[in-house]
Amino acid sequence: MRFTDTLPTPSAEALAHSEQLAQRIRAAIERNGGSISFHDFMQMALYEPGLGYYVAGLRKIGQAGDFITAPEISPLFSQCLANQCAQVLAELGGGDIVELGAGSGIMAADILAHLENIGCLPDHYLILDLSPELRDRQRQTLQKHVPHLLERVVWLERLPANPLRGVIIGNEVLDAMPVELFTVTNGVPFPVDVTIADQGFAFTPHPNPSPSRGEGLREKLPSAVQKLLLPSPLEGEGLGVRGSSYTSEFNPALPAWMRSMADTLAAGILLLIDYGYEHADYYRPERTEGTLLCHYQHRVHANPLIYPGLQDITASVDFTAVANAGLDAGLELAGYTTQAMFLANSGLEAVFMQALEANPAKQYHLAQQVRTLSLPAEMGERFKAIAFSKGFTPTLDGFRLANRQHYL
Repeated sequence: MRFTDTLPTPSAEALAHSEQLAQRIRAAIERNGGSISFHDFMQMALYEPGLGYYVAGLRKIGQAGDFITAPEISPLFSQCLANQCAQVLAELGGGDIVELGAGSGIMAADILAHLENIGCLPDHYLILDLSPELRDRQRQTLQKHVPHLLERVVWLERLPANPLRGVIIGNEVLDAMPVELFTVTNGVPFPVDVTIADQGFAFTPHPNPSPSRGEGLREKLPSAVQKLLLPSPLEGEGLGVRGSSYTSEFNPALPAWMRSMADTLAAGILLLIDYGYEHADYYRPERTEGTLLCHYQHRVHANPLIYPGLQDITASVDFTAVANAGLDAGLELAGYTTQAMFLANSGLEAVFMQALEANPAKQYHLAQQVRTLSLPAEMGERFKAIAFSKGFTPTLDGFRLANRQHYL
């Protein structure tokens, strides 16, 4: 995937789809007096019923889509996750697995196949996905790879009403949650809203002329962000930004989302894997333009306002905020490390050797997959794994070595 300012031109059908969503967004802006928050724009662009990027019938994952995730790169990734699930299920004496946003379904298929091989299948494999297109694709994938296990799979439109015992997995889920965009100018925070422009949409000029809006945002900003970016005279300049412009984002829904995860779990773990930073790195003064990125047909660019409904919009994850939200929700922080170390701890070498023995001719391709998943220049360092537990005290295998909780 490459970063570019030049994007392929969408088809006429895709442009018509995007224009339908743009009309809804314009109507929302007009109803709101001329602008909406970036959070609301991102929410509509990604999740507007029938038209948003994640819920419309557009292929998103794989060579024909806009990006490729770790389970698409290699089954070794999913087999390592299955090993971690097996430890928890064995300790609990059985249970369920919930996958949040299952993509093409290949991770579910590979996890189930591996758990069957090691004799540790879950009672049920629950998939929560809002996209009808993806649910159909997941069913086809499972039917192709593990048809005899399809009866264990249940699709959900909302989290289970009754708390469950087992594992909740979210791979690249947090980065797709809508964020609030803000800018700090001369030490004062202002929201960055979206308004209608001649050729589509534009960000409102900043700083916003209404000081009251800045004060309202200051109250919403996580306390750690305020301390880092908005030092008081008593604290001195510190890491704050004064006399210059600084733009970043935060996830306002994270506390409520983590509470819902805690409520769903009776006993077991929540395992999240995504790309991002610890808080101090996320909001370091040099990162003046935030972390927003867009993916369209395997090109990466930084304009979230074009092609609504056709492109992915993501923000890196603030893992310190995730950890704090989990603790506030009553969960225990069970581990935090890089993807490379999580996979190594979860048996990457063993599953690689098993795959190699089964098919020696694929040695080069398997080695390439391991490099992509674990090298620092690829996914190994940029992606992190974080786990929370509830009613479960054993040390998780995936975090036995190089647990980086102290970095948070």
